Amino acid sequence: MTTNQTVILIILVFTMAMFLWGRWRHDMVAVGALLACVLTGLIAAADAFTGFGHPAVISVACILILSRSLQTSGAVNVLVRHTLPKNAGPTLNLVALVGLGAVLSGFMNNVGAMALLMPVAIQLAERLELPPGRILMPLAFGTILGGMTTMIGTPPNLIVSGFRAQSGDGSFGMFDFTPVGLAVALSGVIFIAVVGWRLVPMRKQTGIEAFETGAYITEVRVSDDSKVAGMILRELEAILDEHDAQVVGLVRNEKHLTAPRAGFKILAKDILIIEAEVDTLAHILSNLGLNLEESNAQHNDNEKDQNEAEHARRYDDIKVSNKKFDAVAADEESSQSDEIILMEFVVRPESTISGRSAADMRLRTRYGLSLLAVSREGSRTKTRLRTLKIQPGDLLLLQGTAEVLAEFAADFGCVPLANRELHIPDKRKALIAGGIMAAAVCGAAFGLLPAAISFALGVLAAMVFHIIAPRAIYDAIDWPVIVLLGALIPVAGVLESTGMADLVARFMIDNIVQGHAIMGLALILIITMFLSDLMNNAATAAVMCPIAIGTATALGVNADSFLMAVAIGASCAFLTPIGHQNNTLILGPGGFRFGDYWQLGLPLEILVIVVSIPLLLIFWPL
Repeated sequence: MTTNQTVILIILVFTMAMFLWGRWRHDMVAVGALLACVLTGLIAAADAFTGFGHPAVISVACILILSRSLQTSGAVNVLVRHTLPKNAGPTLNLVALVGLGAVLSGFMNNVGAMALLMPVAIQLAERLELPPGRILMPLAFGTILGGMTTMIGTPPNLIVSGFRAQSGDGSFGMFDFTPVGLAVALSGVIFIAVVGWRLVPMRKQTGIEAFETGAYITEVRVSDDSKVAGMILRELEAILDEHDAQVVGLVRNEKHLTAPRAGFKILAKDILIIEAEVDTLAHILSNLGLNLEESNAQHNDNEKDQNEAEHARRYDDIKVSNKKFDAVAADEESSQSDEIILMEFVVRPESTISGRSAADMRLRTRYGLSLLAVSREGSRTKTRLRTLKIQPGDLLLLQGTAEVLAEFAADFGCVPLANRELHIPDKRKALIAGGIMAAAVCGAAFGLLPAAISFALGVLAAMVFHIIAPRAIYDAIDWPVIVLLGALIPVAGVLESTGMADLVARFMIDNIVQGHAIMGLALILIITMFLSDLMNNAATAAVMCPIAIGTATALGVNADSFLMAVAIGASCAFLTPIGHQNNTLILGPGGFRFGDYWQLGLPLEILVIVVSIPLLLIFWPL
């Protein structure tokens, strides 16, 4: 092993360890690996950032923008409205919903497809009287499967195509992934809809009348006239037990007690931290004379700052109605457009509020919003609500006007979970957006233009026809993914140029595969699937492509089948909530825990292996 090979191996191992650790964002780790290669002389300083001009990176950015145009124009809503059956059982509904998610994911960002269909899935769960998780997990897995059907369906496919072009064989075509990918996706969707959804853990054993979000951690203040003032804590806990709620903390004079004694006397102005189901919280508040702390805090802030008085309202009562609270304003003369409502949101993995607290963002003073409660399934926070660091998958209960809440969801990457009508802003724009996407796909599919150029023209057309606002262009791009790709492509090139990829491939062939090409193909697929369950799928593809090419070269077989195995494996992250953004997105709304995914994910991954290996040998013979 040469010095350069040793150095890149150390960098690669350390990079993968950081990916798996998950303490730093993937794009930070990727940039660190790139700079390490530059500092050690493996990459020339002048070539350090050439990856950001790679066609795969440009294509991913353009596809994300075109996906956003399909969402904002209402084109997808039209498809949803005319696709899902109105009166049918779970199997037929799941076939339609999961199949639609898979189809959309073949031509748009699969996270965007998931976010669009998520409220539909929740409504479907309510209609079928099923736990939301039994609809959400099949939908998440279906949208992941759909990405493997086309070159633009998911970033790993574009990366695989880029590595093939670098090897001198030209890039893959738009639908070169379809013969194997479509068969795998179709078999997966059928398995999920017919059998697989029953394997999803059922947290609630009975049917649901409303969307169950799990227990919220909520702060309430004891008023002077509250029934709780002067009560012993054990007396309050006896009352809360009747509502399946409990006190998990108490704040007095800014001092936080995480485990107050049962004999502790509750005083007026104390802040109680209560864990309760969303359906019982309003009943507890009204019966015991308790007030939501964030509502009080907002009112107090407005007394200090008259410029923000428009965001304050007094509440006579808070009632639960189906899936959300209906807030009744005391000011009878306020206009309908300024009505204060409460709405639930789930935090997307790429949301800009991840890692920040309500205090950090100054939600009340800057946006006129109050964070009333947070639901984080599987863990109980000991942190004050306003200083709690928000995480992907959290459920947030926010209070504000409908307009401000809608802007919050759009600006910060959160998905609203309340009932909403499918609204088509402009039919003309919906048709134009669909036509632009179709034209861009055809331009790339028929070789009329390189993929990056075809989709860039599509973005320009969307701007010319005002399908997407110019200021929304940059918001539509998932910049951490772009940075990750741009940084890792040169690092992956070092694996090949130093001969490290060939060395790893030779080790696998001599010690595991022992010259059997089919076994080598299966091994590449399984390793890629395993890594994709633990780290970003784009990073997995970038790491595995050089190894796959090296393995095929050492075995003297067609490298295309091995690259296709990487593409399939990178799109099969079904065992953990961290393997894919869609898995993280359903963590809170589905009430899932880390270990719940494998019960459906493992059979699905086995099915993928069984179906894909023979098809790879047929369509991409060794």
